[in-house]
Amino acid sequence: MLYIVLVLVLAALGLLVTALMTASSLWAWVSIGLSVLAGLLLVADWLRRRRRSAAPAVTAEPEPEAPAEPVAEEQTALIPASGDLGDPADTPEPAVDSTETETTADSEPGVEETPEEDVAVLADLEDEVVVVDEHPRYHLRTCTWLGTRETIPIGVGEARQLGFTPCAVCRPDATLVAAHR
Repeated sequence: MLYIVLVLVLAALGLLVTALMTASSLWAWVSIGLSVLAGLLLVADWLRRRRRSAAPAVTAEPEPEAPAEPVAEEQTALIPASGDLGDPADTPEPAVDSTETETTADSEPGVEETPEEDVAVLADLEDEVVVVDEHPRYHLRTCTWLGTRETIPIGVGEARQLGFTPCAVCRPDATLVAAHR
């Protein structure tokens, strides 16, 4: 549809140039007619697309399934029987590395809690923090969560105005307020 409109507009332009060169009003009126036709086609196409996107998708509702009767499953030889596992109290707890943070590399870090008096100080600061595109936190350049992610430098006051929140891993608010005081 858009190709047809493009061809009509180009033809109208060519006829307008011809009308101007030959001083013939007939070519000018034909050019205007083609332009109006192209406009009507665009409106018709827009209305057709609008109706198509507004129409609810018709889907067949699945029939409710009857509850299946429980089937006894055989236990494989690889899984021990329930009495063979031993006492759960005898199982040692896994050691937790104290250097691990609350977040993994793929998850978002938590939000640092900032006291109200510090928020007022941060609003006036122009110290630089960094943000990562499509992520809601701002960080210090030394934040371990950043890793090799591409960062964007920004002022802390501007970051807060744009809706970014401080990272709980590197705690930029506490660090910047302490440095300011």
